[in-house]
Amino acid sequence: MPKGDKSSYSDKQKRMAEHIEEGYENRGTSKNEAERRAWATVNKADHGGKKSGSGRGKARDTSPMHKGGEKGGASSSSRTAAQRSASAKKGAATRKRNAAKAHA
Repeated sequence: MPKGDKSSYSDKQKRMAEHIEEGYENRGTSKNEAERRAWATVNKADHGGKKSGSGRGKARDTSPMHKGGEKGGASSSSRTAAQRSASAKKGAATRKRNAAKAHA
């Protein structure tokens, strides 16, 4: 089996990776990096490709799907209101700029 072969993954895992990849791309991540991160998340959750059959494999680890929400809180609470506002304005400008590129 060649490196990067996805034949041992279930249809559900492939759909999951595609959905995760779209989310990363919507946030401005490159296509290759988004794909890499998506499959890394699927592998972390399901311990690699799954074959059908009762009782095979390990239980799904959903921790990678919850990581994003945990990361944001701690750093933002230590910043001043002015810093948070400046960051929000910068992010809004970036989203506006990216949206203009997407529709152009």
